[in-house]
Amino acid sequence: MSSLQDPANPEQSPGQQSTEAGNYFVSNYPPFSFWQPQQVPALKEALLTPAARDIPLGVYFHIPFCRKRCHFCYFKVYTDKNSAEIRAYIQAGMKEMQHYASQPYLKGRSARFVYFGGGTPSYLSVPQLRELTSQMKDLVPWESDAEIAFEAEPGTLNETKLEGIAEVGVTRLSLGVEHFDDHILESNGRAHRSAEITKAYRFARSLGFRHINIDLIAGMMNETEEKWQMCVRRAVELQPDAVTIYQMEVPYNTTIYRDMKAQGKVTAPVADWPTKRRWVSEAFDAFVAAGYTITSAYTAVRDPKRFSFVYRDALWEGADLLSCGVASFGHLAGMHYQNQAEIGPYMEALDQGDLPIFRAYATSHEERFVREFILKLKLGRSDFAFYRQKFGIDPRQFFAAQLEQLAAAGFASLDADHVVLTRSGLLQVDRLLHGFFLPQHRRYERYT
Repeated sequence: MSSLQDPANPEQSPGQQSTEAGNYFVSNYPPFSFWQPQQVPALKEALLTPAARDIPLGVYFHIPFCRKRCHFCYFKVYTDKNSAEIRAYIQAGMKEMQHYASQPYLKGRSARFVYFGGGTPSYLSVPQLRELTSQMKDLVPWESDAEIAFEAEPGTLNETKLEGIAEVGVTRLSLGVEHFDDHILESNGRAHRSAEITKAYRFARSLGFRHINIDLIAGMMNETEEKWQMCVRRAVELQPDAVTIYQMEVPYNTTIYRDMKAQGKVTAPVADWPTKRRWVSEAFDAFVAAGYTITSAYTAVRDPKRFSFVYRDALWEGADLLSCGVASFGHLAGMHYQNQAEIGPYMEALDQGDLPIFRAYATSHEERFVREFILKLKLGRSDFAFYRQKFGIDPRQFFAAQLEQLAAAGFASLDADHVVLTRSGLLQVDRLLHGFFLPQHRRYERYT
């Protein structure tokens, strides 16, 4: 196996610590750029065979509507749709889910976890949300103890909206706070302001949601040392059940990148990688001092025994994910798939009685092992016996060179049974994961 240095990732090159355009965060494997339209028929064929009984099932529904597009957003979102268009989209999504639910692979199964992502799921009105969840449950029932996760933008939340979100059974509410400084929120394209964060959070807390998470982003445009310290302090004062902290990146399909390209700039107008890592580390220290536990490269949790991330953990262990909606990606029967990226082709495929899948990828046994190993390494620790038993592959041997390099560089401690990332390794784990990719997946122009 080759070095952890990846020539396709400029951030790893000596002396190049600035943030440049491109995807940093590793969300799946093999990379999306290897998924192909030619493999879609194989997925449809796989759906004709019933699933094994021991595979947990999750459901994801993508709601691509927002009040405003953030300058750093790279997801498929629309800011110009009216209520009739939104309702038509929901009905299309239910037509898609009905198609899947009738297939032998999914027929009769219930969901262990459900995730509403976007876009802005909380952009939906309460009647729209009731209609959506009611139809979803008729098609794919939710288990009684299922985690129902829901992303929300604070500015879309009022008492009526939050009561409606609680009423449909949401157990984990994730607030897209990002920052508490109004100038940073405005200059990065966020629609909400700090006063709306506090109001929404306090009322959400009064409704008794099982788990409230807040998201922050380190290193956004116009961030300063003082403002980041203030942001962390305000986040700790809220005492959320968990906080998720991302490091700012600038993917190609963002307005920041388009502005960079127009101006002929290579370096993004955001904090460099060493600064972002330091800021996240300082935030982790502040939360640890407040009694939290660091449970992954991005999360601090108030009580890990009470507050978990079922959706994340199940996906990283190979669960099935029935994913519906424009541009969404899922995993069924050992195959990755992603839907059409535009709402027009997505709805046209469904109108024609077909699934709106754009591309797919049939994973091999070895690729599933690599995927699970690298994604779960984000938790900061990996016990090799788990993989020996599940896959019949010993990571200590398979990744011998990479693991030794991690340890030699001070990114991890290593013995015969497990690897544990140091704080330094945890803070840049996505960068390091590229070195664990199989040779055929290491060189690519972009992750997506």
